[in-house]
Amino acid sequence: MKKKFAFIIFLSIALLITACGGNTPVDPPPVDAPAETEPEAEPVVEAPAEPEVAEEEAPAPEPDTPAEPDFVPQPPDGQRVEFESSDGTALVGYYYPATAPNAPIVVLMHWAGGDQTDWRKNGMIDWLQNRGESGGTQSLSQQSAIYPPMPEGLSFALFTFDFRGFGESSGNFGREEGLLDAKAAYEIAKTLDGIDPTRMAGMGSSIGADGVVDGCADGCLGALSFSPGNYLTIPYTDAVKVLDDAGKPVTCIASEGDGESAPTCEAASGENYKSVIYAGKAHGDQFFQNPPDGFGQVIFDWLTLAFEIE
Repeated sequence: MKKKFAFIIFLSIALLITACGGNTPVDPPPVDAPAETEPEAEPVVEAPAEPEVAEEEAPAPEPDTPAEPDFVPQPPDGQRVEFESSDGTALVGYYYPATAPNAPIVVLMHWAGGDQTDWRKNGMIDWLQNRGESGGTQSLSQQSAIYPPMPEGLSFALFTFDFRGFGESSGNFGREEGLLDAKAAYEIAKTLDGIDPTRMAGMGSSIGADGVVDGCADGCLGALSFSPGNYLTIPYTDAVKVLDDAGKPVTCIASEGDGESAPTCEAASGENYKSVIYAGKAHGDQFFQNPPDGFGQVIFDWLTLAFEIE
């Protein structure tokens, strides 16, 4: 009985100690340690890729083209040209080439006192061709007595001809027939090789002074008259007005003692018209024999207007 009681006491004490936790720590159940992991790598931020620049394609090589040969001027000598007036009359002229292609051309019409060769004698052809001592029959010193220096590189083509009944042309001259010849000369001049048919003008003396104005039409830029006198069928004043209305410059030269030419020049007018009257009695080509002061400069000034030379 006593043993049983003692066991009960012992058991109670044990339970009490257990309930109070006692002084002996109770190990907590083992907890699995987290597995070692490598530290997370910092995210790598890639720089934005530079946009691809398309390589420029090299331009396709141009096909080889043969180089244009250097222009070789024709000789300065006159080339004989046979042509006809509108009524079938056979006429003869001469073409004097310029030193450059597509050149402006001046049609020269002679006076009744001579023929087309007068333009060579008075140096007009040599001066306008501007070939220096290499061409022409008149020396530079002779030219300078009449004409001012021609700018370097400026060269005109020339066309001269004989009115019917003069020089090498056939037929008999008359007022109406002379007008037909003047028109025919302008027309044939536009077809000559090496010239610009849109850059043509006329210069004439006496009967030719009327002819260059009366016959000036398509392609003709203006006219210069040495002593006109209404020698063809169209009144000079009427012909000048037609050109002036079209903006084409006309210059008229006469001497005050010339009873026909001075009144003719003075009667004409226009915005693009100029009249120059000198002292004396010179008529037509006589101006070239004893040129008055400034005579050559008047010619050059008209050229700059007609051909718009700067």
